[in-house]
Amino acid sequence: MTDAAAEMISRMMQATPQAGALGFEVVEVSPERAVMRAAWKPEMVGDPATGVIAGGVVTTLIDHVSGLAVNAARQGGMGAIATLDLRIDYLRPAGERLGLTASATCYRLTRNVAFVRAEAHDGQGDTPVATAQAAFMLGTAGAVSGSVA
Repeated sequence: MTDAAAEMISRMMQATPQAGALGFEVVEVSPERAVMRAAWKPEMVGDPATGVIAGGVVTTLIDHVSGLAVNAARQGGMGAIATLDLRIDYLRPAGERLGLTASATCYRLTRNVAFVRAEAHDGQGDTPVATAQAAFMLGTAGAVSGSVA
């Protein structure tokens, strides 16, 4: 991992305390791609009877790894972004007491919008727990409400 990538990761984790509170770990960052892991913790469980990580944690992990992939794809480095659209298809519940690994690829980057595909896996079988498509608005810091540069 380059120094620039490490700095970008550090800044993103500081800017989003929820990811830190959930214990998300960055596994890999390369141009247009990012991988993050969420270890299983009792406080992440949605249903105590099953021990399965809550859907909200899956959503947060996918959103965060997707944003990291967008910033990895930007030639000018990390910048302000906002999630415009995040569609997640939950294909199956995560395995009992298992963590998740999510990967995301920024497959299209325009001047104003980035497009991402992502998946979350629990390491069981070939079928992911969830797949996602997302769009992010670029350069949102200081933007005037209602305008797109």
